[in-house]
Amino acid sequence: MLIAGIICEYNPFHLGHMALIEETRRQGATHIAAVMSGNFVQRGEPAILSKNARTRQALLCGADLVVELPLPWAMAGAEKFALGGVSLLDALGCAQISFGSECGDAQRIFQLAGLLQSPAFSPVLREELSTGATFARARERAVARMAGPDTAALLSGANNTLSIEYAKAIRVLHSPMQLFTMERVGAAHDSQENASISSASRIRTMVRDGLNFSSHMPHAAAKVLQAEMQNSRAPASLPRMERAILAKLRSMLLEDFAALPDISEGLENRIYQSVRRAGSLDELYDLIKTKRYPLARIRRIVLSAFLGLTAAHAEGLPPYIRVLGMNRRGAEILHVSKMTTKRPIVANTSDILSLDNLAKNMIELECKSTDIYALFLPDPPPCGWDRTAGIIKE
Repeated sequence: MLIAGIICEYNPFHLGHMALIEETRRQGATHIAAVMSGNFVQRGEPAILSKNARTRQALLCGADLVVELPLPWAMAGAEKFALGGVSLLDALGCAQISFGSECGDAQRIFQLAGLLQSPAFSPVLREELSTGATFARARERAVARMAGPDTAALLSGANNTLSIEYAKAIRVLHSPMQLFTMERVGAAHDSQENASISSASRIRTMVRDGLNFSSHMPHAAAKVLQAEMQNSRAPASLPRMERAILAKLRSMLLEDFAALPDISEGLENRIYQSVRRAGSLDELYDLIKTKRYPLARIRRIVLSAFLGLTAAHAEGLPPYIRVLGMNRRGAEILHVSKMTTKRPIVANTSDILSLDNLAKNMIELECKSTDIYALFLPDPPPCGWDRTAGIIKE
C-alpha cells in the first residue's frame, strides 16, 4: 500500500489534474488521497462548484479519498495553505506528495526550500527588502545572490512557488513524505490561452460566458458540472453578492480590519479608508492594492472579512481530518489512518460530538461559511447544507 497525497482546489477538475493522478499511479501509488479546499478558494472567491460536486468530480476521475482543507488554510497565502495541506496528508499516512510544477524537478525544489529556511538567508532577504522591493522580488534577488540566477528563476513559476512551500512544510513538520512532481502540461496557471489542456481559470471563464467547456475537462467531471448548472447549483458568482460584501465591510470598525488574516504594516488603515470610498469590489481592490499588496492577497482579506475569518482562526494546524468523499480504496486509507494518526477523523455528524472546543468551533465556522456560499449560487439551498450533505461515495 503506497498512499500518495495531492493538495488541490479542483476549481473545477480538468485534464491537467487527471494527468497528475494518472502519472502518480504509474509511478507506483496504489491509493490517492486529496486534500481539497472547501467552498472558498485561495484566490479570494467562492469555488465555481460546491465542495460536494468537486469531490464527486475527483472521485470519478481517479482520487480515492477527498478530505477538506479547512477554510482558514484554504483562504490563506501559499505558506499557510501548504502547511495546512501537508499536515493533513502527513496525518493520513501518505508516503509522498504529488504536484505539478513548471520545472518538474523535485530535488531542486527541495534544495531551494532548504536554502529559504537556512539561517544565512534571512539577513540577505532583509537587505533586499530594505531597498523597497516587493517581498517576491526581494526573495528572488536574495536567492540569486546565494545560489545563482538559475535557482532564483524557480521562484517565478506559480506552481514552483507553491511546490517550494510544500517542501518547506515537510521540513517544518519533519514529515517522512517524499516529493513527486511532474512538469505542468498545457496552459500556464491562470492563463486564458485556449490550449489542449486549458487552465482552470480559462474553464471558469468559459462557464460564465456560456461557452462549451466539455472538451476541456474529463468526461465525468464535465457531466458533473453540467448537471449542477442544469439544477441551478452552479456556477457560483462573486458579483451576485457584491453589495452584501460591501455592506458588511462598511459596518466594520478599524479594529475589526486589524484582526483579519494577513494584515501587517498598518494595512488595516488603507482598507478601512478604501471601504468608505468604494462603490464596487473592483474599485475597492484598485484602491487597496499596491506593489507590496498584490491583488490575490487583497481579495482574500476582503472575503475573509465577509466570512468572519480572523488571523486567530488559522493558528497552528487543522484540528481534524474531515472526510468529504471516498471509494473502496479511500476507506482503506482511512482504516490505516485511524490506527496511526492522533488527528480526529470526522466522517459523520456524530464524530463532531467527540471533538474538542477548538475543532467544534472550526466545524461551526465551516457550516456558517457554507450557508453564505449558498447565496453565491443561482438557486440557494437553505441553511444546514454542510451538515446534511453527507459523504460522497463512489
